[in-house]
Amino acid sequence: MPDDLLRLDGLTKAYPGVVANDDVSFDVREGEIHALLGENGAGKSTLVKMIYGLVKPDKGSMTLRGQSYTPSEPSAARQAGVAMVFQHFSLFDALDVAENVALGMENPPPRRDLAGQIRDVSETYGLPLDPSRTVGTLSAGERQRVEIIRCLLQEPKLLIMDEPTSVLTPQEVEILFETLRKLKSEGTAILYISHKLEEIRALCDHATILRLGKKVATCTPAETTARAMAEMMVGSSFASPAAKAKTPGEVLLRVDNLTMPAPGAFGTPLRGISFELRAGEVLGFGGVAGNGQDELLLALSGERTTKRGTIWVKGADVSRDGPVARRAVGFLTAPEERLGHAAAPNMSL
Repeated sequence: MPDDLLRLDGLTKAYPGVVANDDVSFDVREGEIHALLGENGAGKSTLVKMIYGLVKPDKGSMTLRGQSYTPSEPSAARQAGVAMVFQHFSLFDALDVAENVALGMENPPPRRDLAGQIRDVSETYGLPLDPSRTVGTLSAGERQRVEIIRCLLQEPKLLIMDEPTSVLTPQEVEILFETLRKLKSEGTAILYISHKLEEIRALCDHATILRLGKKVATCTPAETTARAMAEMMVGSSFASPAAKAKTPGEVLLRVDNLTMPAPGAFGTPLRGISFELRAGEVLGFGGVAGNGQDELLLALSGERTTKRGTIWVKGADVSRDGPVARRAVGFLTAPEERLGHAAAPNMSL
């Protein structure tokens, strides 16, 4: 059996009015992909922040490769061989890939040497990336590659990944999984947070389940159904909703010849977009990232408006209305990028 790389023993962290982690203990072995599961608010983020040196535990201890591990800050964690890819990327759009990678390194090498290292790592791990590309021109999947390559250049022993597939296309997910399996074969341990349980079953060797800050179960994902893992997460069984066949009703949303310029240097213009959506329908938009999906959502939500083309909701022209007016008639949106578009992180719920 592989040796334990990281051991958590009784980690506890409390904030005013809530215990984020309550006496959490588990091990992560060398060359293992270990899932950390739980509902939103279960304590996953606090736990990995303690491992990465962003938060100090109130009680408990950690050992890394048999030695006491108490990182005071992320740089100490990185020096010990722990790296993390966050759910929300920390990149500068106006800088190129190599410049962004350099900003995340303790002692970056000269530019030419770093560009060569980026190319070597990207080819070795199947993450094609041009060091000279401006980050603002990259898709979400390509931006994630920048973060991963920045971590891999540090040759980590433990890689923490927080919701890594939340903004990836299916093809990008497959590329990421091939990379993670290669890292695993080389002995790197991966602590993997996700709500996508079929992905967990396909990728991970073991899983630890948190609920309300406590460790409540462990399992082998390949031998456990997604339903069983979901029930461990929520603490109860549940019935799947029955879908009823329904004939589409009246047109609720109609878009006619929607046209608008690109929102800045890194965007995509919309040209003559027209479609209808009826009551009881689900309409999907497909396409390679960067071909106007984000711009279309901005136009539909009212964050951007245009004088060319019309948007009708329940027969009313909302083309020139902003988000508040569109919400008033029952037209709601949930954007891909939540921070700054759907949520203000420093404000309460």
